[in-house]
Amino acid sequence: MEFFRKLFGGQVVKEVDTATTAPLTDQQIQSILHGTKAQFDLQQLVAASGQSVGKQRELNEDSLLALTATLAGNSGSLPFGIYIVADGMGGHQFGEVASNVAIRIVAGHIIRKFQSYLFSIKPSPPDESLQEIMQTAVRDAQKIIQTEAPSSGTTLTAALVLGQQVTIAHVGDSRAYHIYPDGRVEVVTRDHSLVKRLEELGHISPAEAENYPHRNVLYRALGQGEILEADVFTVSFPQAGYLMLCSDGLWGVVADQDMLKIIREAPSLQRACQNLVEAANTAGGPDNISVIIAQMIG
Repeated sequence: MEFFRKLFGGQVVKEVDTATTAPLTDQQIQSILHGTKAQFDLQQLVAASGQSVGKQRELNEDSLLALTATLAGNSGSLPFGIYIVADGMGGHQFGEVASNVAIRIVAGHIIRKFQSYLFSIKPSPPDESLQEIMQTAVRDAQKIIQTEAPSSGTTLTAALVLGQQVTIAHVGDSRAYHIYPDGRVEVVTRDHSLVKRLEELGHISPAEAENYPHRNVLYRALGQGEILEADVFTVSFPQAGYLMLCSDGLWGVVADQDMLKIIREAPSLQRACQNLVEAANTAGGPDNISVIIAQMIG
């Protein structure tokens, strides 16, 4: 328990039940996805991703990373995942470089911090809380992007899943969603865009925001400005639901309820991601499209 207190900055995190079973089979996973009642001792993450350049762009400036692991044994099971979507800023030089640097630097920093815990025979927790780890990862990415891809920028939405907790680092207007079994679709992150700020200040309505000119203009992006303030916070993984990360090439053209319907009707997470990408392209595909969906089962 002390290990979890340290990671979550003093928060008490519920310990996971002891696990002694083998990894889930494809048949078991399908029974969960289709709502069949089944009991599993081993709790773990499953995830899938999808991406497309879209219909109106020649270059893909999006980058994504999805890394899922389960550490299980006599001492218990601990689902672990790193999920990142980055959208290089269109119209800027090296936008694709900025997004690729962002996902590699952030993921690399997190993995180094967890190397001892995940891969050592004498595991020890990181010296920092999860939020401190994410803050430092974003700052490192900021510095390297400014060196390797000057005059560029990228959004970044990164989720670190550890057990039932999700720690998110967010800059720009890619998004993280919680999708619940009861049909609720909740945007967890806050867009750092001009149109969203005007909506928050009450200058325009949500309906006006959907068609507002220059709706893609950002006031905060990774790689731009001397000082970067990322949103970093910890939330619970949506029980019996989904965690979804995506670029605005998806959420900007496919409505929330349409995304929910696609995910619910898909036979697997991979098919859900593919169908979401296809829906965005059917709607015109005006931008690059990236999506990651993760689900906690067991």
